[in-house]
Amino acid sequence: MRKVYLDNAAATPLLPEVREAMLPYLGEVFGNPSSLHDWGDKAREAVESARIQVAQLIGANPEEIIFTGSGTESNNLAIKGLALAQPGKGKHIVVSAIEHFSVLHSVQTLGKWGFEMTLVPVDKYGVVDPQAVRKSLRKDTILVSMMHANGEVGSIEPLAEISKITKERNIPFHTDAVATAGTIPLDVSELGVDSLSLAGNQFYGPKGVGALWVRKGVRIMPFLEGGVQEGGRRAGTENVPAIVGLGKAAELARVNMPARMKQLIPLRDRLLTELPAKIDHVVVTGHLKQRLPGHASFCIEFIEGEAMLMLLNSQGVAVSSGSACTSRALKASHVLIAMGIPHALAQGSILFTLGLDNSARDIDYVLEVMPPIVDRLRQMSPLYAKFIKTGKGGK
Repeated sequence: MRKVYLDNAAATPLLPEVREAMLPYLGEVFGNPSSLHDWGDKAREAVESARIQVAQLIGANPEEIIFTGSGTESNNLAIKGLALAQPGKGKHIVVSAIEHFSVLHSVQTLGKWGFEMTLVPVDKYGVVDPQAVRKSLRKDTILVSMMHANGEVGSIEPLAEISKITKERNIPFHTDAVATAGTIPLDVSELGVDSLSLAGNQFYGPKGVGALWVRKGVRIMPFLEGGVQEGGRRAGTENVPAIVGLGKAAELARVNMPARMKQLIPLRDRLLTELPAKIDHVVVTGHLKQRLPGHASFCIEFIEGEAMLMLLNSQGVAVSSGSACTSRALKASHVLIAMGIPHALAQGSILFTLGLDNSARDIDYVLEVMPPIVDRLRQMSPLYAKFIKTGKGGK
């Protein structure tokens, strides 16, 4: 049976070059970067080298990079740290309705301390209207956070336009770029943001390591306290092997990004066009053009995404049904609901995220095994039986 991995939004495989770069720091180079001796010097030099590599990936200065344990931690640090660093200026935060839960839940936690949140809606493609952001701002708005691209539907947001609006009001602007950093070209100066989150497992680096960029001059309160690491902005002994891996993955992504995109876009476009042609009652979710290069997402009517996921897995195909962080929740995606997709249809979401190991033969295989799976599940679906009998019950 053929094995096809199409869940790269959840985790990408570690590149051999990244693994090789990490190995010395899992063995002989074991010192603590804070130690003032030769063993510590080698570890500290490795961390600072990785800081430069990550900064170069996003067009930033190395001293502006804070290493974290994940993209989720980066988002928590950004939302809570930027908000709490502005006492007396206000307690109103603006975010989009499709943010990752690490952003939404962080703002909800701040709500217990008197902060207020405004959710900016998205259109049917999952794209924010910059003018809707403008209308949501108040005199006491102290932070705006909008993701660069949505990991569930792949749509890329107009951050440069939004940042012009936030700059007019001198409001800090954070973006969750976990889905884009290392995947598509980005430059923090061109985007106009003040803070950006990223994670290594999205671009062939190790899991359990991320980074937060904060523009020089922007105040942020530490989330973890108890040490002077990361300039006092994130306490705790650094995970040197993972940080080295993140740096190497960032370096490779910066160099190889054009070739990676050239490989992925045709495969993505085949899925977006050929899957709906082979299966009736399939809705493509997200923007058709303004989307991530390896991202194809759908809602398939009358059946549930989890059932498709399990049957595809039995055929050797790994996919997801929405965000990896919520895939076990068995609830309709808040992203799809915000896009105006009915709950019943949103239950049939399925997400294919392609990577460097994928080929045209993988797409051929998916297009071969997917229609019989959908047909099998629909034969057991009361919603489909009702539709066949009455012509009603679809979207």
